[in-house]
Amino acid sequence: MDWDKLRIFHAVADAGSLTHAGDVLHLSQSAVSRQIRALEDSLGATLFHRHARGLILTEQGELLFDATAAMAKRLETASARIRDSEEEVFGELRVTTTIGFGTLWLAPRLAKLYEKYPELNIDLMLEERVLDLPMREADVAIRMKEPSQADLVRKRLMSVNMRLYASPEYIATHGQPQTMADITNYRLISQNVSSAQVGAGAQLVQELWSNDVPSRLLVNNYFGVLQAVRNHLGIGVLPHYLSFEFPDLVRVLPEIESSDIPVFFAFPEELRQSRRVAVFRDFVQEEITAQRRMLRETGRDTAA
Repeated sequence: MDWDKLRIFHAVADAGSLTHAGDVLHLSQSAVSRQIRALEDSLGATLFHRHARGLILTEQGELLFDATAAMAKRLETASARIRDSEEEVFGELRVTTTIGFGTLWLAPRLAKLYEKYPELNIDLMLEERVLDLPMREADVAIRMKEPSQADLVRKRLMSVNMRLYASPEYIATHGQPQTMADITNYRLISQNVSSAQVGAGAQLVQELWSNDVPSRLLVNNYFGVLQAVRNHLGIGVLPHYLSFEFPDLVRVLPEIESSDIPVFFAFPEELRQSRRVAVFRDFVQEEITAQRRMLRETGRDTAA
């Protein structure tokens, strides 16, 4: 099968248009069209339904596009590994993690990484959905549970505990709860137990709700919970590492916390030799070590 025709087919399928694909490939629309017709003739199959608004893949076209997409990802990986060297770190690194961890912990620290490797480009994908690393939806992942996908290199980074925090202003106005039962006198801010959060955090929220808390604010990520807490709306269920990021937070009912939530760093086996992955992994580990040391020195943490 002609590799050049496959490259052109992939561009057309990705763009959904002969004209747009031609722009990407620096070819005329007619040249692109000829190559597609020749590929269809060689396969004895129609690859596109042609409509006035663009091109739609046929069933046979979908099968071929799946194959060319996998090829493109493998070629991208090979190209990245070839470019990586012992002395230089450059190019794109696609990192996926949760909205809360990525926004509140990772993103504020990236300036240090860019200072050291100014030619490194981070594509930070923040979402609760677990992306498929073996299929190269991302290069590396930081996840709040051990990855179950096969063919991944994984390393446990740390443990997180969910704890109760409020703003000094909220405590000054409403006072400190002394027991779990007192939580009924306060507004509780948390993720919904049905949202995409880890089991340990959801279990703590359910335990708090069992006290018939009359006033609640539900947010679908921890960034929103933090903003509500810092704006004095109530007592929030938040990850313990935020006591380092936001030292003004007041810990409420310090005897109450979730069980340990493991945090894992993972990447595909085929990227084991990638310098970009290695420097990013080392950077994250160094930042976690520094934070753990600081939390212990200041007495703001006993479980990190």
